[in-house]
Amino acid sequence: MPSNLASTTVALDLTGSSIALTQQICDIESVSGNEGALADAIALALAGFEHLEIIRDGDTIVARTNLGRAQRVVIAGHIDTVPLNGNLPARFETIDGVEYLWGRGTVDMKAGVAVQLKLAAELVEPGVDVTWMWYDHEEVADALNGLGRLARNRPDLFEGDFAILGEPTNSAVEGGCNGNLRVEVRTTGLRAHSARAWVGENAIHRAAPILDLLAAYEPRQIEVEGLVYREGLNAVGISGGIAGNVIPDECMVHVNYRFAPSRTADEAEAHVRDLFTGYDVTVVDRAEGARPGLDAPLAQQFLLAVGGKAMPKYGWTDVARFSALGIPAVNYGPGDPLKAHADDERVAVHQITACETGLRSWLSASVR
Repeated sequence: MPSNLASTTVALDLTGSSIALTQQICDIESVSGNEGALADAIALALAGFEHLEIIRDGDTIVARTNLGRAQRVVIAGHIDTVPLNGNLPARFETIDGVEYLWGRGTVDMKAGVAVQLKLAAELVEPGVDVTWMWYDHEEVADALNGLGRLARNRPDLFEGDFAILGEPTNSAVEGGCNGNLRVEVRTTGLRAHSARAWVGENAIHRAAPILDLLAAYEPRQIEVEGLVYREGLNAVGISGGIAGNVIPDECMVHVNYRFAPSRTADEAEAHVRDLFTGYDVTVVDRAEGARPGLDAPLAQQFLLAVGGKAMPKYGWTDVARFSALGIPAVNYGPGDPLKAHADDERVAVHQITACETGLRSWLSASVR
């Protein structure tokens, strides 16, 4: 850590409310690739707490207790955001009698990060040992993901009996996550001058059956360990064409398949290839889903403590990384997922307080 860090880094106030801390963290811009200033601020804020061991890997900060408890919980959150669009600095606003904190990152997921930071500082004697993780590069390519990098560099830090990811869930518990598969489905043809189209073969026209199949596809709703996951198979992009006067010889339909965690990524890929038999199918991205993990004793205790009914997580999240390591994991954080990445991104402040209260009561008493 640079010797002049304290003099050049924004000081976070961990003694105030988690709501005020959320605003402070949001106002430190940290679009993916620019997380350094916020990582510095987190490291500096936690440096004086003797009950925490601090570890840094790039712009990922880890703080953990080593109290010799019988069980360990990992609680993680990413510190990067998608790009800004005139939505900083953060501000408070009231809509229909509900107070919100408005601004980039308020939902995804700096409110969750603020709650975690405050609890990391204040819970000196939690009922379990806790490993807190704040990581970079979640919103971009998987190869850059800070949690994945940390797992490669320091796998020992991922030892635990249960994990919580602070993704926005309206301060409810969402178990597991869907898997994610993206493929490119291609058709080919023969180039020709558009004035003599009959001597060519139009690859874009040949893509029509692909679009018809996608439009007619009925996605499944699959129950996995008591939670019902909704799948989806959709065209998310299409490209083709050489020039305004040329019959195209190639067309590509970009297809995204969100599959229930009852399927492995291999099974999901096989399903998509079967659907598009006869076409050139190239996999460009795939990620395993995660089963709910709610049958673990700690998960049951956590669910009871926060007083909620578990729901499925439809999108992919980093709980899948923990699941792949054999650690049951859930999503739990303030904010409406529908407002993540939105230009009017905003979090209801009562959800920040509710999330803090739930985690605090569980870590302080319920798991002793």
